[in-house]
Amino acid sequence: MIPITSFDQREASSATPRFLLSFAAMIDWLGEFKLFSAHLGKIDFSKLKIRKSVSISAIRRIVTFPNGPSGLERDMRATLLALMLAISAGPATAQRAVPPPSPARLPMSTVFIGESKFHALVAKAERENWRALPLGERTVRVARELVGTPYVNYTLEVDDITESPVVNLKAMDCWTYYENALGFARMLKHQPPPYKPAHLLHMVEIERYRNGICTGSYLSRMHHLEEVFYDNQKRGYATNITSRLPGAVRLQREIREMTVQWKSYRYLRSTPSLIEPMGSIEAQVSRLPVHHVPKAHARSAEAYLQNGDICAITTKGPYGYTSHVGLIMRVNNRAHFAHATSDRDKGRMTIIDRPITDYLNENSKHAGIVICRPNDVPPSPLWKQSVVQR
Repeated sequence: MIPITSFDQREASSATPRFLLSFAAMIDWLGEFKLFSAHLGKIDFSKLKIRKSVSISAIRRIVTFPNGPSGLERDMRATLLALMLAISAGPATAQRAVPPPSPARLPMSTVFIGESKFHALVAKAERENWRALPLGERTVRVARELVGTPYVNYTLEVDDITESPVVNLKAMDCWTYYENALGFARMLKHQPPPYKPAHLLHMVEIERYRNGICTGSYLSRMHHLEEVFYDNQKRGYATNITSRLPGAVRLQREIREMTVQWKSYRYLRSTPSLIEPMGSIEAQVSRLPVHHVPKAHARSAEAYLQNGDICAITTKGPYGYTSHVGLIMRVNNRAHFAHATSDRDKGRMTIIDRPITDYLNENSKHAGIVICRPNDVPPSPLWKQSVVQR
């Protein structure tokens, strides 16, 4: 869904209300939009559930004010597209309750690295009231604070047998960079302070593990972004908006990455009996409906991307859909790609890179993008207890 929002008056210019108030008149003025205007008249907007997740600045990235008839027509096309996408998406998926954190199975010193960094982030977030920001803006604030963290792969492989949620704020790969930023951002809204490392581990657990629950088995962790996006959307924690973006097309591949390259994974090497059930999971992932926006259409899709969107890079390889992932950050009206890169020319660390279209075009192996937009998770009952105590 490409949602429309209520307006933040602090960002609204004096021209904005006049534009919105004359919206219907401009539709009527454009003959080709008269039919759509008639349809609008039949819609009971009070019954529509359109999520409020975009600020006026996001709409301005799609709509620019016209200098003449040609500009007006162009702007109306963009505005109507955004509105129709929002309406056609319908009500958001009902959110499931957040499952409780899994019991500790490994020492905290093993599963959480970077406690001083965590507390410094908490202090800054509280001082600057990040909690009041929309999730996407919160996520970007955290991601910016994590820029410069060294790139290290396989930071989740901390044991031969026992699987556990893991957070390492001193070393990250592309996947853990987005998970850490998103998890921290969600934590601020999910429950009241004071915050402990275990709270961030819990938020990472609900993103990373099937149905939000780590069972202690390596197979309870989702190892393919396509399943992560599908599973989180099913629980109402995210929306995969890719199929509704301009130029999106369906992909179909036989996923065999983990089973073909099993020697690269510590848990699979240690317990070869996991390879066969992993193959069954990959067969299920192969049947998921996956869309991407080919890089030839990425520039057109940029206008619809928001701060904090999860952006996965699709590959042309035969055994997987995606090869990389990061976050979208809006900079100077472009959708930049923030990610943990293994490229030594870029410092082998977490960075804010070029606009996503330019990033895709710099490597022939990049095929396109998949975009998943996270939601805040349901608030903890601890908020009610906090109010009572005050």
